[in-house]
This record gives sequence, C-alpha cells and structure tokens, in this order.
Amino acid sequence: MTLTIDRRLLIKAGALGLAALSTPGVAQVLTARGFTHGIASGEPSAHSVLLWTRYVGPGETRLHCEVSLDQDFSRVAGGGDVMASPEHDNCAKLVVTGLEPNKWYFYRFVAPDGTRSEVGRTRTLPVGDVSRFGIGLFSCSNMPFGWFNAYAHAAERGDLDLMVHVGDYFYEYRPGHYPDTVMPGRMIEPAHDIVTLADYRMRFACYRLDPDLRRLHQQFPMIAQWDDHEFANDDWQNGAENHHPDTQGPWSARKAAAMRAYREWMPVSDDLYNSFQIGSLATIFRPETRVTARSEQLSLGAALKGQTDIAKALAAFRDGPWMAPERTLMGAKQEAWLAKGLAASAKGGTRWQILAQEIVMGNLRAPTALADLTPADADPASRQRAEILAAASKMGLPFNMDSWDGYPAARERLLRAAREADCNLIVLSGDSHNAWGNELSLGSEPVGVEFAGQSVTSSGYESFLPTIAPRNLAALLRQTNPGLIFTDTSRRGYVSLQLTPEAVQGTWHFMSTIATRTTVGTRDHTLGVKWGERRFTKA
Repeated sequence: MTLTIDRRLLIKAGALGLAALSTPGVAQVLTARGFTHGIASGEPSAHSVLLWTRYVGPGETRLHCEVSLDQDFSRVAGGGDVMASPEHDNCAKLVVTGLEPNKWYFYRFVAPDGTRSEVGRTRTLPVGDVSRFGIGLFSCSNMPFGWFNAYAHAAERGDLDLMVHVGDYFYEYRPGHYPDTVMPGRMIEPAHDIVTLADYRMRFACYRLDPDLRRLHQQFPMIAQWDDHEFANDDWQNGAENHHPDTQGPWSARKAAAMRAYREWMPVSDDLYNSFQIGSLATIFRPETRVTARSEQLSLGAALKGQTDIAKALAAFRDGPWMAPERTLMGAKQEAWLAKGLAASAKGGTRWQILAQEIVMGNLRAPTALADLTPADADPASRQRAEILAAASKMGLPFNMDSWDGYPAARERLLRAAREADCNLIVLSGDSHNAWGNELSLGSEPVGVEFAGQSVTSSGYESFLPTIAPRNLAALLRQTNPGLIFTDTSRRGYVSLQLTPEAVQGTWHFMSTIATRTTVGTRDHTLGVKWGERRFTKA
C-alpha cells in the first residue's frame, strides 16, 4: 500500500536530516510554526491506536485528528481533538477508540487554520484466528555512526504489520564521544551529553528529522520501550555509568527528565509495562527491565580488584553476588505480572508468548582462547580484560553483566514461569549491537528461543576485537556456548519475524553499509521454530 504524503514537509525534514544538523537548523525547526516532525502511531489494540504529532502554534493549540479507511479521507471512521501544548514540547498524543479489528487506517491532524499534517498509516490488531502476522525488530540507532538504512528497508515492506523498538532509540553522548568521529551529515545536537529536559527534547528533535525514521513511523504502528541510552549508559534504578552527580546533579532529576521527554516524543502511553494481543496467534509482553527496579550491575573487575588468587576470587563471586536471588531486573511486582500474564496467555489457547524487551537473555560466555588471540602488542588494559574474560568463562561466568547473564536468578525465575505455564516462548532483544540466535533452556529442558537483533548503526564486536575475523569469532562463540545457534558480530540491520500458528520464522537483515544512504545489497540469515518444539529448526 502506497501513501501520498505532504512532499513539502518531507523535503523540509529530509533536507535537515541529510545535512549536518547545526544548532541554528534544529532551533529553526523547533521554533517554526506548524507541524514540524511528522506523525507516528503506536500501542495498537483490536479497537484502538495511539496517534502522535508535534505542532507549534502561538500557544496551546487544539488539533483535530481524523482517522479514515481510505487515503482520501472519504470514509472517516473516527478521530477526536487533542491539545498541542508548549508544556509538553508541543507534542500531542491521542488514543482513538471505536475502530474495527485487523484494519489498516489512514490518519492526519488538522490545525485551526486548516493546515494539515502528513498522512500516516496505521493498523489495529486482529481478533480470533490469525493465519499470519509480521513484526519488525529494531534497537541501537546511533545517528553519528551512519545512516538508518534498516529503517528505510523495513518501511517499504509489504509483509510487516507492526514495528517493535526495544531501546537505544537515540544515544545520550556528546558528538565525538561514541563514535569518535561523526559521519558527515549525521551531526547531532546539543553539543554535550544530554542531561536536562531541554537536552533530551532537542536530541529527540534531531533524530525525528531523519527521513527514514520518519518514514518508518509514518507507515507502521510501533510498540516501543526505552533501554539505557534514552537515559544514560548502563543505568539502573539509582544511577548510571555515564551519570556524574557532582557535575550533573541528582540521578532522580535526570531520570525524570529523560522519562518525560520519551513519553512526550514517542507514540507510547505512560504504562511502564504492558501486553498486546494478536488474536489467538500471539501475546506480546513489553516489560521494563532497565531503570525502575533494576539492581546495580556487577563488575568482574571490581570483584577481582586486589585479589591474588584469581580462580578463588571468581568462584566466590560466582557462588555469592552473581547468584544472589534478590538481584532483579524487573522487581517483584512486575515479575509477578509477567508470570501471571504468561500463564493466562498459554492457558487461554494463544499459540505464542512473545517477550519484547531490552537486553540479551541467552547465556553467553567468552571463548576461553580469547586471551591467546589478543595480539602481543595490544595495550595492557585490553590484554588484561581478555585474560579476565577467559578466566571467568572457565568458571562458568558470562562476559556481559549488563544483560540477563548478570542476573541469573531472575532469568531462571522467568524461564521457570514460562515452562510451568507451558508457553511457547519467543524472546526479542536488542542492546548488544550484535545478532544472536539463542536457545533458552532450564538445564536440558527447552523453554523457548531468542531473536536478539543487531544494531541499526552502533558498532559491535568488530570494533572491540578488530584483530579477530568476525567469522572466526562467531565460530569460537558458538563452540563456547551450546545454546548459541547463530551469531554475527560485525554487521548492522534489523530483524523481521513472520508468525503463523505452526511456526515463527525470524530473519536477520544485514545492510550492505551504513556509510551511505542505501538499501542495496542487503543480506539475510533465517532461523525458524515450530510450535511445541521450543528449539530452532535444524537444517
């Protein structure tokens, strides 16, 4: 289905997105009158959908929203009025109800002077038996690294129904920090780490000028959840690695500012966690694992600091802090909500239980040969890090304490709840920048599979371990981790999933480049899982 859109607005946004975004350019758009950042939709149900736009008027402005079954709005099916207010950065959100299930709709906003927004396309979720449903999975879109070709590729597809973004929609860093060099045409504002409400709003404003991200939002509804970089790197309930209270103020203030800006600029409700029903085919659960209840991440380096017997220190760390049952990602209340929801979904006859969340769930240890593969002339810090990871792997410890691997008791509680409920569990993840196809088990008992998506642009292990060929690293990782069926550690892109009652097929789409704006040369890798097997189908 093709959209006719307001070309004047798209050209204006495209020019700003394709040019190096300077402060005057962004400021001009932020203060310009009218619809400045397109439209978006999200969190659909069978009879409703949340619609978003941004309109700058002389003050608080009432907008009228129209929802239609056709592109020329001759069959208006619903709508309503909503206020665009400077108090909320002129962003406006409206939940339109009374819609029919399993329908594509068109929508637009109209200002008091008759000015119209772009036309968006969205859809409601189906009820009853569903023969097929398509999902796009995204994470980790860092504009200075390159072009959002993954968004562009997905936006033009005809076999997807819903987009899921599991976090790192943007990054909080100042230009030139990560990456060290900003790709031409991909400058961001403000020119410092974002900390205040105004900072977070401006960073959103930069990203939402990108024409490919705008197009994705224009074409599809999205279910979205934040990860750490919408706040600060490696955050948790009471702090973050990239937050410095002595110069940046209280973490609570920064967290509140980031949360408010996210809810203003994204097509999301204020619910911390939620679920979405795709007829009898699937329930999508969207938990919150990052900032509201997460225990602080553990550190192998801290555990070994000052220790002379490394093996003894690692064993004590493994059997003590790492396995502590009180460590949590979601908190007791949310864990109970998810366990209850999984059980109700499976008992009610829903075929698939899908967990769309931020971080990798599969158990991943570093190759024990990692230290041997580190060049002799590597800097001492890199060599020491490789030696620690290799030693930890021999003790059964993972390499990423910021993922579910750092919270094994919480992971076991979740997987046990899924297994006891007889779920057919599909986990969708992001965060790591790399592609992982993991089989999830309790001991030898299969529980489900994980499609962990590679980043849209952020660098992966190809930059952290440049001396090891990606193909060789992938082989070593698979040899080390029996549940790891597929991995790619060097290419960017996204994942798409095709759901049917009998199987789920997931495909990692690898862009040929992010250095130029193109979708030519995309490569794919596909894995499938049959209903009831809870393991990937072997070729």
